[in-house]
Amino acid sequence: MTHPLDRLFATIAARKEADPSLSYTAKLLAAGPERCAKKFGEEAVEAVIAAAAGKKGEVVTESADVLYHLMVLWAATGVTPDEVYDTLAAREGRSGLEEKASRR
Repeated sequence: MTHPLDRLFATIAARKEADPSLSYTAKLLAAGPERCAKKFGEEAVEAVIAAAAGKKGEVVTESADVLYHLMVLWAATGVTPDEVYDTLAAREGRSGLEEKASRR
């Protein structure tokens, strides 16, 4: 069974060819990576505001929006979940501080 996030990405990727007048995802993708990035940022800010206000229910729903819009951004920029998963796997077992220092 595939993970729900993998199924979501597959749906988003399939919408690249859809009619933007019939699909919100297709409309975002047709607007280009810049618009997708802006929308992702807006959703991330909404999640941060909900968290700062201690509104758990809103954090949950805004987090779902963030994940969806992140995957739209991936599709718009040609990134695949497997590329992200591989990067995460390569970081496993390393401290966050060590990993950040290695990027310099």
